This record gives sequence, structure tokens and C-alpha cells, in this order.
Amino acid sequence: MTRQLKLGAFLMAGGHHIAAWRHPEVAADAGLDFTHYKRLAQIAEAAKFDALFVADSVAAPRDEIASRMARSAYFEPLTLLSALSVVTENIGLIATTTTSYNEPYHVARKFASLDHLSGGRAGWNLVTSDNAAEAQNFGRYEHIGHADRYSRAREFCQVVTGLWDSWEDDAFIRDKTSGGYYDPAKLHVLDHVGEHFRVKGPLNVARSPQGQPVIVQAGSSEVGRDLAAQTAELVFTAQTSLANAQAFYADLKGRLSQYGRSHDSLKIMPGVFVVVGSTEEQAQEKFQTFQRLVEPEVGVALLGRMLGNFDLSKYPLDGPLPDLPLTESGQQSRQKLLTELAGRENLSLAELGRKIAGGRGHYSLVGTPVQIADRLQEWFEQGAADGFNVLVPHLPGGLEDFANEVVPELQRRGLFRTEYEGRTLRQNLGLVRPSNKFIQPRPPFPDNQEIAQ
Repeated sequence: MTRQLKLGAFLMAGGHHIAAWRHPEVAADAGLDFTHYKRLAQIAEAAKFDALFVADSVAAPRDEIASRMARSAYFEPLTLLSALSVVTENIGLIATTTTSYNEPYHVARKFASLDHLSGGRAGWNLVTSDNAAEAQNFGRYEHIGHADRYSRAREFCQVVTGLWDSWEDDAFIRDKTSGGYYDPAKLHVLDHVGEHFRVKGPLNVARSPQGQPVIVQAGSSEVGRDLAAQTAELVFTAQTSLANAQAFYADLKGRLSQYGRSHDSLKIMPGVFVVVGSTEEQAQEKFQTFQRLVEPEVGVALLGRMLGNFDLSKYPLDGPLPDLPLTESGQQSRQKLLTELAGRENLSLAELGRKIAGGRGHYSLVGTPVQIADRLQEWFEQGAADGFNVLVPHLPGGLEDFANEVVPELQRRGLFRTEYEGRTLRQNLGLVRPSNKFIQPRPPFPDNQEIAQ
């Protein structure tokens, strides 16, 4: 079969643009409206998207500028996706859960449950928290340092995947005649003792339909890439140019062999911020409608958050981005990307804040369906992407535009499915179902030995 690209619908309340909630077509309370999310899920599924993706933070912004953003009231992702599993049938359900302020047993249990509830459509976006404010909600005065967050994340993933293999696929026999509910020989106790965690196990959820939910990551720093090469099956990334995306793709795929993994065992899906119009002029006008709603102080506050939790309010709006130390609490890869962008385009603080108000540093496309499909095809065919995580300025309108206009163009070119390949997220992404790590492969019988009857 000809290789086809994958698509994720990245959902964020009323939309990704920081001013989306102020747009007349957007419900200001979208973040807590289940019927809104139900509609989005069904739009994406009708268009044959691979997955819905919901990001998360476990701290609410609380300064004066935060009161002017719609970023403080929204559903917890696993709860939301569990509800959406009931009103969808094929689309994947990927939720963000941090390894910095959770425990492995809880995470393993919740995602295994979501995989059962959805019939095998769950994915875990494993992140290390980049919001320093989260620490104060979990008994800490200071955020965990960058290196320690990744050390904890690596062991956290090891524990979670080990717990997911607590039971063999056919362990639960449920034989009413004999009275045996499960086969004790097919139960495996993890008994993990490590630097960060002591977890006995087993998990009190049967092995899930996918064997294990799909593991997703979004770190692009050096240590983040190495963790992804070792553990991830799907990677979301922010890249601003074809050349940068090609370099990232080649680097990450090139690391897989050292962990005994194949080139196709990991899918790379850069984020792309998309505004669709019937003409280029119409698309630009749509985009500028949102841009005109951006207050300079709001854009700069978002910029400070994206750079790694820096307060930029003391610097002049028309001045350059100041020299900042390497962030210890935020995303080092995103800090590098935005700093390079400011220098390359000679942007002031206000200009840079306004520039990222929609895509937050992701590749941005504003144009006709044909123009957008051209760029997606270019990245896909020239070694920069296996697919894309789609961000739109406002919801549901932006998603409807992409689903109704860009998806048919991709399908016409043979680049995207017209029907789902299977029922599970793994099947649709083209990922193998993992074997249980506790089961040793049986040695083959010698050629001259007959099997006893």
C-alpha cells in the first residue's frame, strides 16, 4: 500500500489562537462545554483523522494578564476523552499526563481503563512539566530541574509499561464451572525498585486491547529526543521550516537503531497551524481578524510562558527579546526555536508575541486548500514528517474548514485515507501491537523431535 500521512486534531477549548475566545463565532465557555467537544470529535472522525489530542497543565495562570486569556478553565483530559469514547468509534484518543506530578500506578491504571473503554484507542502523551507553577500544587517550593525531570520520566515510563504487562492477554479465564477467575501462571508482579519509584504491582486492570496504549512524546531537546527514541511511538514537535523539520526527522529516526527499533516503529507529526480560505486573500483576512484581537501585553505574556516561564513585562514592548538564561523550568527546545525566530526576523517583543499568538511557534500555513496541501505533501514526501498535528485558530469553524476543504484535497492526491484501516489507534497509525515483556519466546522444537501427543 502507498504510504499515507497521519493527522491529529489538536483540540484546545475555543481554538489555538490566544484571542480565539473573543471571536464572535467562538463560545467563550467552550472549555467546559461537553457538547462542543462532542461536535469536534465527530467532525474529526467523519474526516478520518487518526486521533484527537488534548494537552494539559496542572496549574492555572493567576496573574493580571492571565485574566485576559481563556486558559484557566477546561476539562481534565482523561475524563473528557473517556466521555468522548462513548460518542465515537474509530478515532484515537490521546491525553497529556505529566510524569513530574503524578505516580506511575495511577497513570498506568487510567490509560489502561481508557483503552478498554474505547476498544483500543488510547494514547498517552508523556510529558515532563514545563510550567513551574505546577510545583506549588504538589507540595514543592521549586520546580524539578530539567535533567531530573527527564530522569524521572524515563523511569516513570519503564514502570507504567511494566504495569501494563501485569497480565497476559488470556489471563482472565472466568470459568464459572471450575471457579477459576484468572490463571495465576499468567500474572506477573513488576516489583520495581528504582531511583525515583518503588512499585510492587500488579495493575488491577487486565491487559488492554492494544496490549499497551500508544506512547506519545513532544520533547525536542537533546535529552527529550533520546527519551523519545527509546520509548515513544508517536512524536509531536514544533518545527518552523522544511529544513529544520528534515533535520529533526533524520536525527530522531537515526537514533532508533541503538535501541533495537525499526524506522517505522515511531511516527513523527509536526504541529501545523492552519487557516483556510477559498482564496489566499480570504485566508489572510481570516487570520488578521484574530491578530487584531491580540493585546500586546497578552502576546508578550504568552511569549514569556513559551520561552520558559520568564516575566517579560519589565521590558519595552518595542524593544528586542532580551538575552535570557537557559530555562530550567520550561521547554529548552521551544526557547531555542523562538529565540532564533526573533533574531532571524528582527522582531520586537510585541511583534514576536503577536507572531506566535496562533501557532505558538509551530509551522503556520495561511492559504487555500491547494496551497496548504502542497506544503503538507512537500514535508511528507521530503523526509520531514509522517503526518501532522493540526492546530486551528478557532473551534469548531477552523476544524470544519480543514476537514471539509483540505482533507478532500489530500484524499484526491492519494495522501490520506478514505476509510479507517482498523478499529484501534495502533492499527490506524500502522504500529505493531507490543508483546508482553514477561513472556519468554518458546524455543523451537529440534527438527528430529516430535511433539508429544
